[in-house]
Amino acid sequence: MIAVAYRILGSVVDAEDVVQEAWLRWSGVDESTVDDPKAFLVTVTSRLAIDRLRWARSRRESYVGPWLPEPISTAPDAAEQAELADSVEMAMLVVLETLSPLERAVFVLREAFDLPFAEIAEIIGRAEPATRQLARRAREHVRDKRPRFDVDRDERKRITERFMGASTGGDLDALIELFSDQVTMVSDGGGKARAALRVITGAENVGRYLLSINTPENIAKFMVSIGMTDLPGMSLSLATLNNAPAILVSAGGKVISVISLLISDGKIETVYVLANPDKIGHLQPS
Repeated sequence: MIAVAYRILGSVVDAEDVVQEAWLRWSGVDESTVDDPKAFLVTVTSRLAIDRLRWARSRRESYVGPWLPEPISTAPDAAEQAELADSVEMAMLVVLETLSPLERAVFVLREAFDLPFAEIAEIIGRAEPATRQLARRAREHVRDKRPRFDVDRDERKRITERFMGASTGGDLDALIELFSDQVTMVSDGGGKARAALRVITGAENVGRYLLSINTPENIAKFMVSIGMTDLPGMSLSLATLNNAPAILVSAGGKVISVISLLISDGKIETVYVLANPDKIGHLQPS
């Protein structure tokens, strides 16, 4: 249920709320009247998630700066996650944000969970031909914008470690060497933490910005912006989030930002920086 809701919503908190509501509804049902409990739960969860997504989309229109999905911890190379791995990649979730709520639900239920179209049509309350049309539009849209996951996990980890070393060492040249020519950086502070309000493009621009926010003065300002008035020791560590290596920036026993990299052809194409405390408060420092 969490797997379905998170992929439709891109939010851990919203997914947990949806699942709680779905479970409450299940608790009030006479189980003897339900032929397939799993199908019932997926249907209720999906419908609630679609409604929640519509509500969330209206709220995001007033969101301060870029909006990014909430990261989740994932175990590396877990066999039970292999078929669903790509569907939780940060870059994939960003692409899914550009779909309509119904398109996103159909795409997730079909592509990630391989549900029959007849079952999906019943879930979303549409005829099967209309559901197939939604799936086709969503698939074409994702195909056009979908990032390429063509770098193996070990190489992604090595590049992430090099990025972490160059950032903490203040080495602009080393950072630029890791970036593609068209690299972009997307920061999500949600108005609750210091973050760039626009997407930054270009290897030198991204590199200089990353190094500028790593100064003691700016770190102190960042701490104040999230309600931490002292300056405890900071640490950077690697974690596996959304089925990929990521960097946790921690201080005072809390994760204060998360950095996730989209890597293709051995180069970093996108740097995602999440600093909104509402989105990373559930993560624990490594």
